[in-house]
Amino acid sequence: MTAIDRLIGPGCGCDAGEGAGAAISLDAALERIAAHAAPVAGTEALSPAAAAGRVLARPVSARAAAPPFDNAAMDGYAVATRALSGEGPWWLSVTDRVTAGQGAPAPLPGAMAARIFTGAPIPPGADAVVMQEHVHREGDAIRIDARPAPGLNLRRAGEDMAAGQLVLDAGRRLAPREIAAAAAAGADRLHVRRRLRVALMVTGDEVRPAGAARAAAAIPDVNAPMLAAALAGPAVELVAVAHGGDDRAALTRRIADLAARADLVVTTGGLSVGEADHVAPALAALGAEVCFAGVAIKPGKPVAFGRLGAATWLGLPGNPLAAFVTWHIFGRALLRRLAGQTHPVPARRHVVTATAIHRTPGRCEIRPAAIAGCDAEGREIVRFEAATQSGRVAGLPGADGLMFLPAEADHLPAGALVEFEPFAET
Repeated sequence: MTAIDRLIGPGCGCDAGEGAGAAISLDAALERIAAHAAPVAGTEALSPAAAAGRVLARPVSARAAAPPFDNAAMDGYAVATRALSGEGPWWLSVTDRVTAGQGAPAPLPGAMAARIFTGAPIPPGADAVVMQEHVHREGDAIRIDARPAPGLNLRRAGEDMAAGQLVLDAGRRLAPREIAAAAAAGADRLHVRRRLRVALMVTGDEVRPAGAARAAAAIPDVNAPMLAAALAGPAVELVAVAHGGDDRAALTRRIADLAARADLVVTTGGLSVGEADHVAPALAALGAEVCFAGVAIKPGKPVAFGRLGAATWLGLPGNPLAAFVTWHIFGRALLRRLAGQTHPVPARRHVVTATAIHRTPGRCEIRPAAIAGCDAEGREIVRFEAATQSGRVAGLPGADGLMFLPAEADHLPAGALVEFEPFAET
């Protein structure tokens, strides 16, 4: 496979162009998150079954060899291949019956066979298991027509894990694959990072929650349920979902209260410089350290990140698609960093465009896109809407991820190579 360099990076032109101002590049913003967000302190010990979705705080090593003894890989008959003299077929008496979970079997004497079942320990002296479909049985004897090779259908002790072998590093998120390895290693308790306490606040007098009466100029709250769903999971405790109106003093008090209760405070809206945008002034009044305010992307340029006392703060734009995109890119990376994951930034892959793109250059543009099959070279093709509208979310259910268009490109032909970040966790 040919390696392809990143198409969106520090040199992509994201730091300059139309209206960029002090905005930094997408990759520079991710680097600042990595530099300024530290994993939370505190761990707990859970059983493997209860630890799914959590992040390991301590490595896992195998307590013993796995499997702990030589055993049968399938149902059949255990034999000693060295006892099969001359040319076949061979007739062997069946002297024992060995099932999974029973004690140590008796040694296998000479040219004999033992009926054996998957997972059962191999009798001393046997070195192969002939599957039952390849055996002809008459009474207490079997006939084998083909000579089995030594080691046939055996699982050797320690072939999966050696005693003391490192199985999982600290920082791994425990998905079913990791749970399987930890259980096989004999781990009855896993030390994981404690749950992250997250507070969510949506701002704007015009925003109304579901079920609330709305005046003519009011709009339904999209961001709160959307982000609450994005935050749902075993590693997060959502301690508050709040609404902040356009009263600067009240908003300042509310943010301070949330920061005292949470590891991470996520706000939406109020990040621009208008008279009704109060989040940035409120953070300034509280003495927040702002690590960046503005990223040269479309949509989502106003996104901001910083620290407020012991809490971390992520400010997302108010428009729903912009909030979704910036959460997917920056919010997920921040959560992973705070949870202590080893690889906080999700991997991207390369895809090709189904149709040509004409756009205004200046910022890295991010569009929802759907996988639509593969081209003649086996490359994935993506389809997408003709333009990015930061307030429109109707197309999101049909998308599989986000594609990234380089800042300097004003035209991309059909079949152009672009980066793609899937929504699904892997």
